[in-house]
Amino acid sequence: MSTEPTYSWRRSSWSQHNQDCVEIAPLPTTTAVRDTKARARGHLELGPTAWLDLLRALKS
Repeated sequence: MSTEPTYSWRRSSWSQHNQDCVEIAPLPTTTAVRDTKARARGHLELGPTAWLDLLRALKS
């Protein structure tokens, strides 16, 4: 769960203009997710099924 400097992080387009930002880094077999305000706390890596489940839950 440590921050990996070689990850290519990008910020959610929904949170670009405020301080409640989420960043993701697509990886070969997972998607890394972290809180922009708490980068030192690390990140989560979600497998394809968990990532899609999270996106579906957020859209509903």
